[in-house]
Amino acid sequence: LPMDLINAKHFVLCFMCLQPGKQKRKFSSFFKSLVIELDKELYGPDNHLVEWHRMPTTQETDGFQVKRPGDVNVKCTLLLMLDHQPPQYKLDPRLARLLGVHTQTRASIMQALWLYIKNNKLQDCHEKEFINCNRYFRQIFNCPRMRFSEIPMKLAGLLQHPDPIVINHIISVDPTDQKKTACYDIDVEVDDPLKTQMNSFLSSANSQQEIATLEMKIHETIEYINQLKTERDFMLSFSNSPQEFIQDWLKSQCRDLKLMTDVTGNPEEERRAEFYEAPWMPEAVGRYVYSKVQQRRQELEQVLGIRLT
Repeated sequence: LPMDLINAKHFVLCFMCLQPGKQKRKFSSFFKSLVIELDKELYGPDNHLVEWHRMPTTQETDGFQVKRPGDVNVKCTLLLMLDHQPPQYKLDPRLARLLGVHTQTRASIMQALWLYIKNNKLQDCHEKEFINCNRYFRQIFNCPRMRFSEIPMKLAGLLQHPDPIVINHIISVDPTDQKKTACYDIDVEVDDPLKTQMNSFLSSANSQQEIATLEMKIHETIEYINQLKTERDFMLSFSNSPQEFIQDWLKSQCRDLKLMTDVTGNPEEERRAEFYEAPWMPEAVGRYVYSKVQQRRQELEQVLGIRLT
């Protein structure tokens, strides 16, 4: 961003974009607005401000020139408002300190907010759509509890326009001053050259089929990796403690066998005579016989088509 001095009688502020590479954008396309404030005492209240704001009909240009008469050194302040795509916002200072985010896109701010809620376990355990505010959230959002759907509306009041880039410059009219140009570096966002290629690749039908094939291969590879991990854990457990591994494995197999065969009770106790001499055994036998009699009666009624009394 060079600013040049033409001569001691009239000075001109020239702005231009120094952008390397083949694809160049117009200088004005990087900014929403440009304001130049000159010394009010020298140029009066009606001639000390120069403003440019982008409008829907604005024609982009490679630079600006501002010309004013003068034979003394002049202080000027430049305010440059960058045109972020997508738009960026400055957070309320309290929320910015809490999230560690100062100026970002709305999506990035929402992501940082969700990470804070998740890390601090503010989501209600029973009603997942609610957030239980801690003392910091209560101070910022002025409520003890809020729904997720209320966050965008409450967040809108905490978002502001980003701060402009402020450059303080002194235009020297001293003929012995060798510095005729002052340069300032400003970081701007440029289009990614790969973005167009990626969009064309994703929109192609052949590419969609290729992506689906690759996703299937990724899915199969993940399943194979999980299978190998399970086998490795199995073998590693056996190698670390064979005896304990065999005992645990037998217990596990026994539980699985019971589930598969619907076996209930304790087979080790049931195979001993003492088990059938327990006080509750006669009643249990009576109940068992009664259930079998009732089951047989129902079968006979269905076969004979009559109701036995």
